[in-house]
Amino acid sequence: MKVSLTKLAHARSGDKGDTANVGIIALKPEYYSILVAEVTAERVKKHFEGICFGEVERFELPNLGALNFLLHKSLGGGGTLSLKTDAQGKTYSSALLRMEIEVPEGTV
Repeated sequence: MKVSLTKLAHARSGDKGDTANVGIIALKPEYYSILVAEVTAERVKKHFEGICFGEVERFELPNLGALNFLLHKSLGGGGTLSLKTDAQGKTYSSALLRMEIEVPEGTV
């Protein structure tokens, strides 16, 4: 069945220049393996199509039950240069949590 990431994780985001940094953290330890399998760099890149114009890198943090993504070229040049409403990418965490993924029946 498909569910949004809001059922499995919480998130934080911010910026480093023109790169948005988005972290998702599993709400339960058993959700982490689902996040690893389903929330790939490729899927995140597609989810942010039209916003992220560079590479998406994924870093696994199993001791924290978290994944961290760097979305390069996604902030219009960065906080001091960008004309975007959200030049620091603070809303990107909420945007990622809207992604829907497949989970086994009865997971949540």
